[in-house]
Amino acid sequence: MKTPQQKFAERLRTAIEKAGYKAEAAVLEREFNQRYYGKGVTLHGVNKWLKGQAIPRLDKIETLAKWLRIPPEELTFGLEIKQQIKEARARWDEGIGYQDREIFEAFLSLPTPQRKIVREVIQTFAKAFPAEGKTSAKSRSD
Repeated sequence: MKTPQQKFAERLRTAIEKAGYKAEAAVLEREFNQRYYGKGVTLHGVNKWLKGQAIPRLDKIETLAKWLRIPPEELTFGLEIKQQIKEARARWDEGIGYQDREIFEAFLSLPTPQRKIVREVIQTFAKAFPAEGKTSAKSRSD
C-alpha cells in the first residue's frame, strides 16, 4: 500500500507532465522558486517531493497548484476526494425541496441544546419507522 507521500509524488509528477514540463527535480526547483514568495526550496527538498519522501506545506502546495493550474485539494488528495465531495453534495441537493431547506435553516438557527433534542426526536422516529422513511410524504398522508 502506498503512503500519502508516494501518492502525492505521483499526482505531482502527473500534473507537471500535463502542464508540459519534465518531472525532474531541477525543473521543479526552478519553476517553483520563480513563483514562490517565501524562502525558496532546494534541489534536495523538491527531490523528496518527487520521490514520495515528503509532502510540502500548504503554502507551497498552493503555489504548485497555481503553477500547474489544478485545484490544491486535487494535488493534495487526488480526484477521488473531489469526486466524493461532488457526489455527496449532489445526493444531498437532489432529495431536498424548499420546505425541507427551510426546516434545516430553522434547525441550524437553534441553540445547541435544542438542536440536540430535535436530533434525538428525528433519530427516534427514524428507528421507529424505518420503512416509512423511504416512502413519499404524499403517500403517508393518504
